[in-house]
Amino acid sequence: MNKTVLGMAVATVLASPLALAADATIYGRAHVSVDMLDDGADYSEMNVSSNSSRLGFKASKETESGITGLMQIEGEITYNQGSSNISNRDTFVGLRGGFGMIRVGQFDTPFKRARGPANLFGDQLGDMRNFTRAGDGRFDERTPNTLHYQTPSLNGLQFNLAYSFHEGTEAEDGVDDQAVSVSATYSGGPVSLAVAYESFEEDAARGERDAVRFAIAYDVIDPLKLVVFYQTVDHDDDTFDSDTLGLGAQFSLTSATALKAMAMQRNADPDDSDSTMLALGVEHRLDRSLRVYANYAMVDNDDNANLTPWNQGRSVGAAGAAGETASGISLGLRYDF
Repeated sequence: MNKTVLGMAVATVLASPLALAADATIYGRAHVSVDMLDDGADYSEMNVSSNSSRLGFKASKETESGITGLMQIEGEITYNQGSSNISNRDTFVGLRGGFGMIRVGQFDTPFKRARGPANLFGDQLGDMRNFTRAGDGRFDERTPNTLHYQTPSLNGLQFNLAYSFHEGTEAEDGVDDQAVSVSATYSGGPVSLAVAYESFEEDAARGERDAVRFAIAYDVIDPLKLVVFYQTVDHDDDTFDSDTLGLGAQFSLTSATALKAMAMQRNADPDDSDSTMLALGVEHRLDRSLRVYANYAMVDNDDNANLTPWNQGRSVGAAGAAGETASGISLGLRYDF
């Protein structure tokens, strides 16, 4: 009889997560590359990089009132070294309904997501964040302790408002480290665009700063897409002020193979701190979830700049050399599940 009771107890415990699994999903991305990187000075090495690889768990449950509860836990997985952090990426809880969506946690700001329409080399060699996240004038952040509201889509038009209450575990008396991020996005027909604004208060870890961003993608003809990106940053420390402009194109050779190109110019303070980036790539999709690619990217720096095309969205962190041209060749594999 004791064995029967024990068996029923074990079955009950095991059945509980199975019942929850009906509304839950495990997902992730394995994205790695082999890169030859050269800083234009002394560094010229082969690297293996894990590129924003991730593992996540999300669940949703629609109530009888029509409101859906949401939760997500997402962490970075570094496939090249076998380490992980269970919740350092988009992790939140929230509600969705006819009113739109509201959530609380840590996640990409509306400003960060607004680069989407022009993001041809995301998490790859040549990622635009090598310019937009330079120095303490950086944006494209994932803010903690954040409340986010997203409106319903109005014929393709949507608005987002996010407010980060504080950076640390709790708000400190007299410390102004809040952040505000807003965006308007539109997707309809051949056009996708986003306009965003973001600001950090004076006690934020990287200083008081604000920025405006604009990104647009236009499908000119069936195989050809053109993109434009612009960002301007105003920092309390003028040495981090910058303007970044990007122009790019993607041409689909077939339904599975595409050529990509992006040119970016970053004009920054102080004098002789400008940089130019060029990225070229070919990507082939073996399946909706599996792709391979080859990229070339370079950054040409003025005397007081040392940016590279490889530091952002990837595990490789080799520094650049001031006044030199940093370049790389990358062969990558990405598997989404």
